[in-house]
Amino acid sequence: MYRTLEYLDGISGDDVGRLRAVGIRHTNQLLHRGSLEIDRQRLAKKTGISTDRLLEFVHQCTVLEVSGMDRWIPLMRRLGIVTMKDLRAQDVGELHAKLLEAIGLAGAPSLSDVQYWISQATALDIVEEPEPAVRRSVVD
Repeated sequence: MYRTLEYLDGISGDDVGRLRAVGIRHTNQLLHRGSLEIDRQRLAKKTGISTDRLLEFVHQCTVLEVSGMDRWIPLMRRLGIVTMKDLRAQDVGELHAKLLEAIGLAGAPSLSDVQYWISQATALDIVEEPEPAVRRSVVD
C-alpha cells in the first residue's frame, strides 16, 4: 500500500526530508529500497539515517503491506507486533482473543481476518535481517 513517509511511527521531518532527497517518496519505495542489509547500508550513507532506524522503518512498511490490517496497526504495535516475524509467531486464537479484549466484540477483526494476516506474514516477509556480530577472540 502506498502511504506517505509521514505515516511511519517515529519518523521525523528531518528523516522524511533526507529520504525524499534520495527519491524515496512513499512507504512502498522505502520497503523496496531498504529490504536488504546492503541497501540499508548504502541508504544510510546517502541519508545519514542509521541502518537500525532504517530497518525499523522498513519493518513498518512491510506491516503496511498486510491486506486489511491497516486499521489495527496502532493496536498491533501496542501488543508488540511490529515486524512480519512478530506477526508470523502469533497463535491465531490468542491474537484474536487479545484483539477482542482490547477492542470489544463490536468492531474487532474476525478470526478469519487474523488468520489471513498471519498467513500473509510469511509471503510478505522480504526484509533481510542484519547478520549478528561475530565475536572473535583477540588471543587464540
